[in-house]
Amino acid sequence: MQEELVACDQTAVTRSGQSVFMSVFRTKIADQCRLITVTWCKNLLLNGLSVSVSGPEGENQYTCKMELKPWYFWKKQGSRHFIIDGDKAVNVFWDLKTAKFNGETEPSSEYYVAVVCDEEVVLLVGDLKKEAYRKTGCRPALIDPILVSRKEHVFGRKRFSSRIKLDDEKSMFHEISIECKNKVEPEMEMRIDNQLVLHVKHLQWKFRGNETFQVNKTRVEVYWDVHDWLFSPGLRRALFIFKPVLSSSSPCGNTVISAEFCLLLYAWKIE
Repeated sequence: MQEELVACDQTAVTRSGQSVFMSVFRTKIADQCRLITVTWCKNLLLNGLSVSVSGPEGENQYTCKMELKPWYFWKKQGSRHFIIDGDKAVNVFWDLKTAKFNGETEPSSEYYVAVVCDEEVVLLVGDLKKEAYRKTGCRPALIDPILVSRKEHVFGRKRFSSRIKLDDEKSMFHEISIECKNKVEPEMEMRIDNQLVLHVKHLQWKFRGNETFQVNKTRVEVYWDVHDWLFSPGLRRALFIFKPVLSSSSPCGNTVISAEFCLLLYAWKIE
C-alpha cells in the first residue's frame, strides 16, 4: 500500500508543536561517500519518518517519507525504494509496530530502520537488528557508518529537554535540561543528568556565549545563542550546540560517532 507523505523539513518546524529530530550519518553507497539523514517528526496527531540520501557531491537529495498515524497500524511496517545515480536502487525497510517513543520524537527501543544497497545494510538504526537482517536478507556493510551530527527542534515555555550520547552508539544517553528563569533579571540553567553544569546570570547581557564542562570522563563544549528569546516577538528560537571533545572515532558497534560530532538543539519558546 502506498504510504502518504509527511513534511518533516525545517519549514514545517515553525508550526507550534511540530518537533523534529534529525540524525546525519556518513557512509559509502554505490562506491561513493554520501550522507544519510534520518528524520523523525511529531505533532499532536502523528509521527513521521523521512530517510534521505545525498548525491556523491551532496548536490542531489533522494528522499522517501512515511506518515505514521496511530490508526494506520499496517503503515508501521514496510519498505520503500528510490533510484540514485540513474540506475542504483536503494531500499528503506522499517518496523515500528512495537516502537517505544516514551513521549519523545525519536523512538527509544523496539524498532528498526534499515537502508540497503547492493545487498548490504549500509545503515541500521534501532535495537531490533536481528529482525532487520532477517527481513532484508542482506549482510552488514564492510564499512561502519559514522554519526556526523544530530539536530533537534523542541518546543516549550520555560524548560527544554533533549538527550545526547557522548562517545559511541552503544553508550547510554545523557539527559539535557535547559531552563530560562526570572523575567525581570533573566538567567539560564543547564543540567546534564540532573547535575547543574551551567548557570548564566544577567542573561540579557550574556545571550551569546560558550563554556566547557565535564560529563563523567568526557569534556563537552557548549555554545548558546538565546537572543531571540529575550528580544524578539512571537515564536522565538534559541540555538544550543553541544560538542563532545573526542580524540578519535574508533569503531564501536554498528555506528561510530565522528570526532567532529555535534548536537544542534533548537529550542522554540512559546508564550
